[in-house]
Amino acid sequence: MDSVEKQDMGRSGWMTLIILSCLGLIVMFDETMILPAIPDFIRDFNISYSTSSWLLSAYIIAAAVMTPIAGRLSDIYGKKKILLIVMAAYIVGIVAGRFATNIEFMLAARAAQGVGMAMFPIAFGIIREVLPEKRFAIGQTIFGSTFSGGAVVGLIGGAAIIQNFGWQMTFLAILPVAVALWLIIVKFVHVQPPAPMEAGSGNPPNKQTIDIKGTMALAATIISFLAGITFLESESAGAGYQVAGLFAASGVSLAAFIAIEKRVQSPLLDLKLMTSKLFLPPTIILMLVSMSIFMVYLTIPVMVRSPPPLGFGGDAVAAASVQLPFMIVLLAGTIMSGFILTRMKNTRVTLIGTVISTIGFFILFMFHSTENMVSIGLAILAAGLSLSITGSFNVVLLSVPMQVTGIALGMTLLLNLVGMSVGPALAGVFQQMNQGPVPGVPGMFPTADAYNLIFVTAALVSLASVAMALSVARRKIAPPIMAGDQQGAGKDSA
Repeated sequence: MDSVEKQDMGRSGWMTLIILSCLGLIVMFDETMILPAIPDFIRDFNISYSTSSWLLSAYIIAAAVMTPIAGRLSDIYGKKKILLIVMAAYIVGIVAGRFATNIEFMLAARAAQGVGMAMFPIAFGIIREVLPEKRFAIGQTIFGSTFSGGAVVGLIGGAAIIQNFGWQMTFLAILPVAVALWLIIVKFVHVQPPAPMEAGSGNPPNKQTIDIKGTMALAATIISFLAGITFLESESAGAGYQVAGLFAASGVSLAAFIAIEKRVQSPLLDLKLMTSKLFLPPTIILMLVSMSIFMVYLTIPVMVRSPPPLGFGGDAVAAASVQLPFMIVLLAGTIMSGFILTRMKNTRVTLIGTVISTIGFFILFMFHSTENMVSIGLAILAAGLSLSITGSFNVVLLSVPMQVTGIALGMTLLLNLVGMSVGPALAGVFQQMNQGPVPGVPGMFPTADAYNLIFVTAALVSLASVAMALSVARRKIAPPIMAGDQQGAGKDSA
């Protein structure tokens, strides 16, 4: 009887994995299908290159704010319930994107879509619960590979839709699939309800409050910092004072955020966990990797679609074709990296990945005069990216107890998203500050100096991730702290 029950639980776990993995497919489809359309947004909304970075940053800021909140809510009120609520907000954002007629409306829609990013730490936590520990690495590989798979399909499908029907139709293309997946999760995904807190550990779950003050301070920190980066390119009178004021406001709100987190009963970020020598370094690696790759994300479509000699003079399909090798290698690398984890230390996998990524960035810096060379550099970059992301996430997961998985993954993804938001902002500023005309073509376009600055900055950031990976590789990863010792979750368990 026990063996039959175990088989049923195993089948249910794999079915849950397959269903939740589809989240990566639809969200990455939605995210990558608009990349070839960035020049269209710049033209249709009459915005600058630096402002266009907010098409990604608004999405990411909303995700950064909501992810730790959703992670905590899922631990308190149940993962499935919060997952469905967050997914509903994402579907509303998709509908709003279709009807956006100005940049303000579009940024609001992108923010609603960004809320949907909070689905992933919750889904990851569910997968960790339903899969046996010995099968979790395989489950992690399958779940991670759907992100790359969705990116490949989104890039190809999105470019074709943009080319033939316009960017508005890209949002409608994913809507029926998202609604159907929501209904499937309601019917077929079954998760154990959250366990009641132990005596003396605080208020019962139904009386815990969300850290609203900390959330507002965090949002203010990120928004003011990115706004300061955006205004760096401004040449208007008093722009220097604006930039200084925004950066000062970011520093003040960050200090306020830390002070709030130290006092509240249910903090947005567990500062004790942030001091762990096992948890923090791989999280920083993920942040640096995300920052560098998202600088390139915003850059390649603009480079391909700008008129020669400042660009390659391609269309949306050409922009997708240049990026396609990156997505394909990332898909294959993500699948392989999970199996590599079963044969090699996760810290070593992380180190090898960061080194390969750095080589890819330097190739992009030195050789980006043709579309083929850009594709080769992106492919090398993707090979390292798949290893570094998989290895770093595995280190994080093995350094916290299962009871705080939602919070830990939410914190990890939060810093990851901060890096993602800074990358496009820097790329947009470099493009806005280095522009030139093309004879016979109206408008101004980024010059070679802009692309050189973007690629070399990304390479240097990637070098910093290599240094961090070296420090992680020297440490021995001990088993995570077991239940009943959650207060030690933030201490070094090595």
